[in-house]
Amino acid sequence: MPKRQTTGSVVCFSCQKLVSIDQEKCPFCGQPHPGLWGYARPIRRLGADFGFIKIVSVGCIILYAITLLFDLPGVRSQGVMRLLAPSSYSLAIFGSTGSIPLFEWGRWWTVIGSGWLHGDLWHLCFNLVWLSFLSPMVAGGYGAGRLVSIYTVTTVTSSLVTSFVAQYWPSLPASFSGASFSVGASGGVFGLLGALVIYGQRSGRQQVLQQALILSIVSFVLSAFLGRVDNWGHLGGFIGGYLIGLMPGFNPNQPQRLYHLGIAVGALGVTLICVILSPIHGLLF
Repeated sequence: MPKRQTTGSVVCFSCQKLVSIDQEKCPFCGQPHPGLWGYARPIRRLGADFGFIKIVSVGCIILYAITLLFDLPGVRSQGVMRLLAPSSYSLAIFGSTGSIPLFEWGRWWTVIGSGWLHGDLWHLCFNLVWLSFLSPMVAGGYGAGRLVSIYTVTTVTSSLVTSFVAQYWPSLPASFSGASFSVGASGGVFGLLGALVIYGQRSGRQQVLQQALILSIVSFVLSAFLGRVDNWGHLGGFIGGYLIGLMPGFNPNQPQRLYHLGIAVGALGVTLICVILSPIHGLLF
């Protein structure tokens, strides 16, 4: 349990101004409990994202290991770029999303849980590297609480877009079709890119805008010419990130508030339930 601070000063988690730890309201931005009841300093030691990327990284690695161990005979490797891939059966049990899980099996919770599963070792490593790179930038612009919400919401928009395209637009070429089954954090990754683009536009930070646009264009171009890539999922995540950045509560020119942290905690709770629900449903029903 982190040690609670009871004396001295602390940086307000909302406006980043120095305030006394015993102040009930920040004199600069009006945020109640600017020191988070004495836990702002130990929480801040976790990083700008308040430890979110550590949670995602550890969670994805654990789930990846579980999906491998669940069906060891089904683990496969297809060349250097597709190492240690869990079986399709294992991924389906633990929560892959797509048109079949959503529309045929009714497993609606997979739109969240699937973002924590991965199809092979490189898939896992690639997404975690991108998340580690983008998350501090998003946390710096929006705050840790809104970072969690952006990642969770764009995981959902990614899953929904690719599933609806696969279900209702099946005549598209294979490289541009939706996914019958889909896993991975890349929807959330592209969601962070979309959020950074709108952040650069609304805040006037041209350097951030240019960097986010270049990364987005390069990523979309590369994805279009790579096999086994869920392009519609990437687009759905990006659009979700851009649109959520237009919402009043996500205006980057306004500091995050206590309710953003509350929503983030709720989002993590819902995510945990969705991740647990998949194997329970898959094995019992």
